[in-house]
Amino acid sequence: METTTVRSMVTEDFRSAAIFEKYSIDFCCHGNVSLEQACTDKNVSIDRVRADLKTLSTDKGSSSDSFDSWDLDRLAEYIIQTHHSYVRSAIPILLGHTEKIAKVHGEHHAELVEIRDIFKVVADEMSAHMMKEERLLFPYIKGLAESARERRPVEVPPFQTIQNPIRMMEAEHVSAGGGMERIRNASLQYAIPADACMTYRISYQELEAFELDLHRHVHLENNILFPKAIELERQLMATFQLN
Repeated sequence: METTTVRSMVTEDFRSAAIFEKYSIDFCCHGNVSLEQACTDKNVSIDRVRADLKTLSTDKGSSSDSFDSWDLDRLAEYIIQTHHSYVRSAIPILLGHTEKIAKVHGEHHAELVEIRDIFKVVADEMSAHMMKEERLLFPYIKGLAESARERRPVEVPPFQTIQNPIRMMEAEHVSAGGGMERIRNASLQYAIPADACMTYRISYQELEAFELDLHRHVHLENNILFPKAIELERQLMATFQLN
């Protein structure tokens, strides 16, 4: 197991994502490490993690979709309908809640002001990021999938190769993920203080849910959609000798 990367384990069985999140193990942006190294970095017991992972093989009632086997256009559309849709609905709610608790509780909990400011940046970044994917990158990926099925050449894109926008998207994933990690640290792992009001409690729950969704979102793109799209473009370009 030590020679298998964390991200490949999640690609093989998406249910393992929840286990890695339980131990704060990054499987999306920094998942190209062995399980042993990941556990060492987080100072958690590899035996405990293995025991949790082992339950997946015996739990027949909770199998998940194998995203790795999906056509790329189907996966891109799933990301839009599931993750992009969630982010767009969650952002205005979280902006309102983080602003409210910063104003009401910020005097005694200075971290709330920091959390509000960080989330504003994350929200702006993610909104622009998703727009670029939906208007430019994902339509091209869907075109690659259609060209492969119909055995026809794909037009050379204005960005020359898909690797160029993908590099930008991956950098933006790191930035957004880093912002949410700073929020997690500032909130002491979303620890709810005794004097927290209902909005305070709900805000922390919403922030944690947003971060967990981001992990799954980024994993599907960085570790499945993007590598497969790069390889498919390479194959099509070679087959039809396009430059």
